[in-house]
Amino acid sequence: MKTNRFTETLNITPTPHISFPIGPLLLSEKMFTSLDLVSLFSPLKKKGIDISTLIKALAAYKLSDNFSIKRAHSWLMQPETREYYNLPSFTGKTLYRLLEMLGQNSAFIISGLQERIFSRCQFEHTDVNLDWTSLVLHGSASPLGKYGYSRDHRPDKLQITLGITELAHPINVPIGVTVKAGNVNDVTHFRSTFLQSQKKLTEGSMVIFDKGAGSKQNLELVEVCGHDYLTAKKLNTSDDKIIKTFWQRKPVQLNLDEQTEKQGIYGIKIVKPGSVTYFYFSQGLEAQNLDALSRKVYRQFMEAEVIQECISRNKKLPKKIGISNPLVKITYSVQTKLLQMSEEEALAFLREKLNTGRGGFFALTSSRNLTLAEALERYRKKDSIEKIFHSLKNEIEIKPLRVWTENSIRGAILIGFLAQLFVSLVRYEVPEAKHVATKFIKYSLMNLTVTMMKGKERGHRCLFSNFDALNTAILGLKCGVG
Repeated sequence: MKTNRFTETLNITPTPHISFPIGPLLLSEKMFTSLDLVSLFSPLKKKGIDISTLIKALAAYKLSDNFSIKRAHSWLMQPETREYYNLPSFTGKTLYRLLEMLGQNSAFIISGLQERIFSRCQFEHTDVNLDWTSLVLHGSASPLGKYGYSRDHRPDKLQITLGITELAHPINVPIGVTVKAGNVNDVTHFRSTFLQSQKKLTEGSMVIFDKGAGSKQNLELVEVCGHDYLTAKKLNTSDDKIIKTFWQRKPVQLNLDEQTEKQGIYGIKIVKPGSVTYFYFSQGLEAQNLDALSRKVYRQFMEAEVIQECISRNKKLPKKIGISNPLVKITYSVQTKLLQMSEEEALAFLREKLNTGRGGFFALTSSRNLTLAEALERYRKKDSIEKIFHSLKNEIEIKPLRVWTENSIRGAILIGFLAQLFVSLVRYEVPEAKHVATKFIKYSLMNLTVTMMKGKERGHRCLFSNFDALNTAILGLKCGVG
């Protein structure tokens, strides 16, 4: 009878062998070497535990289990991790002091990272995408923690705002990060985010950002620095005149071969001294806008009905009333117009009041004269920076922040940014990883394990396992994958 070798392993005998994920550690080691990051971090601290080793280890931790700084200390104090990094025993306060030091020197560190990134890589262009987001902050000691517009849908929590500069498609590598208080809007935050990286851009580079930061002062700043801008334009009453005559201007239909009959995009170009406006109409966007309008009409009608019922029955009014509701009039008393019209008339009244006539229309503006298709394509590819935000928040997991001082917040953000930079450089340089999400890159790296086989006679012997095509390509390993 043939023996089943897997069944035999049910008789388990404990051994002193230890296995742990080695992929994130190897990637961090590789990036530190190729970017020469030791020369960047070593001058910050000359005595005690080597600062470069600690930063290298924390970046690897961000690419593995990645919990709190307290848990990071526990991970670093594991015998196998200490042995790999040749670390002495130390307390958790050492890591908090490290974050403080990184925060104090954040401008120097970002500048040094940029020098090394551009020295190492010969990028085909230096066009950049800029965008901003918010992060929930736990702890009230830092002046950075403020209430503001929350992208994490937690307006009840203190937050900080985060700005990222990313080299545009097809590079998609982040080169800058800025941190501001939680109540700083994009228009204000733009200046520090742009100026942090603009000296590394070649003259005439395109700076792409959304309409939230598109003030006159910011557009002028980009041009003064010798670059071009491309941004979305907020539609206003002056644009309504263009909308009324849009079809008379014989707009061009874009991407005829890629569109269905109901999803066409049409555009006109309006050239002005010093800038060009690209005006578009999208049938797909119009359908979305009309759907949103219908939901808003129905929501406000139901709200008005509830208020009218309270008035008719002399009941207490709802605690919250939408004062922008056209069916509701608030003076010293609250009235509705529902008594004067039928349901159909009320819905028609709401639709007329809420419909701006701009459904399906949007506009871009640029200091460079592009084609309609090129301007739209470049702006759409700006969405790659949203993937970096998603990766930072949900895969690298820099949120929620649980550190207290301003410098420690900046330091924690820098560690997360460093880990994201490693992942983005992997995507840029390794064809097999080009379209792989951060989550799956982390999985592949963590699957690569090392088993430390301890023997009395021969000492320790390391056995690597779980190679796959992705982690082999990422780490540049000279081995076959069966």
